[in-house]
Amino acid sequence: MRTKLLLFCVLFSVITNRSMAQGPYTPTAENLAQRQKFQDMKFGLFIHWGIYSILGDGEWVMHNKKIPYDSYKRLAGFFNPQEFNAKEWVAFAKQAGMKYITITSRHHDGFSMFGTKMSTYNIVDATPYHKDPLMELAKECEKEGIELHFYYSLLDWGRTDYAFGSPIVDGKPANGDWDSYIKFMKAQLTELITKYPGVKGIWFDGDWERTKVNWHYDEIYGLIHKLNPAIMVGNNHHVAPKDGEDFQMFEKDLPGGNTTGFAPDQTIGRLPLETCETINNSWGFNITDRSFKSSKQIIHYLVNAAGHNANFLLNIGPMPNGKIQSEFTDTLAIVGAWVQKNGESIYGTRGSSISAQPWGALTVKGKTVYVHITTPQGGPYIFIPQVKEKIAKAVLLSNGSAVKFKQQPEGVFIYTTGLTPDPVDTIIKLTMN
Repeated sequence: MRTKLLLFCVLFSVITNRSMAQGPYTPTAENLAQRQKFQDMKFGLFIHWGIYSILGDGEWVMHNKKIPYDSYKRLAGFFNPQEFNAKEWVAFAKQAGMKYITITSRHHDGFSMFGTKMSTYNIVDATPYHKDPLMELAKECEKEGIELHFYYSLLDWGRTDYAFGSPIVDGKPANGDWDSYIKFMKAQLTELITKYPGVKGIWFDGDWERTKVNWHYDEIYGLIHKLNPAIMVGNNHHVAPKDGEDFQMFEKDLPGGNTTGFAPDQTIGRLPLETCETINNSWGFNITDRSFKSSKQIIHYLVNAAGHNANFLLNIGPMPNGKIQSEFTDTLAIVGAWVQKNGESIYGTRGSSISAQPWGALTVKGKTVYVHITTPQGGPYIFIPQVKEKIAKAVLLSNGSAVKFKQQPEGVFIYTTGLTPDPVDTIIKLTMN
């Protein structure tokens, strides 16, 4: 064991030194290919799961309830998710039509949900479970063709070197040891990327807690791309993309929106896009949150995300025993049935240059345009403005029957009179010359 640890430390030291002083980021061919694949997948499962699940009050419970760190850490002593089954989780995601999973490897409470050697505050060493669920999940994802991404918190409420709440002086917390914390994060990221098979993304969060600190992104992003150039780096910092990032994320908003108030200045960059949303109103398991989104709401969010040229990452918070509650599984089974039937209008598509309309959105794949009528406005037709390409054919995706249309210089009139509307999304397939 000591020999393996020594070899790991040497490897980490070499890689870290090589990752220093990165120049402007130029993505590799592998990274560019992964970006395109990422955009094609369109639908992913977000999972917030940790010792906070025990309290059933979301992942911010330590902070919101002002629980002292030393008291909160005791939760690890009785976190024992005997019902966790990686095969069931991956099958659940596949049935819902999801192509990738992003799961919390370490959240703001600082507890690592994987078998890290960098801290004993982890699920293998600090809980009676003594197993690594992320390793099981990684192996099952690889087996079933589901991509795995790791959420990783930059923010830590408990570590003394992070010194949560400390004033920032010259880019560092005045009361902490910033170099130590950066070294710790790089070591954990090295573990996640080198030990766990099939990892294709790192999803950072927490930058917004310290906007004036030096996060050493040149070193951290450089390290990740040295370890595996294909891995896509994203950061939920709510501002424009930074050098070294491979996709841009939007929290609980479609790209360009700011209903949450999180991102008043978040311009849309040229990277692949992803929007995340919760299936109820909570990220982590919340036993009192009954605000479940319907299958129709979820499908509409997926369609609108695709119309905005973005992936949709839908979050669930599993229960502390490792099971996914029935309200989630039942709803996403319905979503999965819809996606199985209508997936060609979502997977592999890109957003249209024509913005979302009051009646719905457009997705594009090559010379095919999919017209999603999710919110009928009444009347005998819908109008699509600024359609320049000549339309050769219009049919209902559901049964291939012809749909009447009239193309004018100002746009296209699609006649809906006589069509049998779908209660969720009436999809018309336009073939362009």
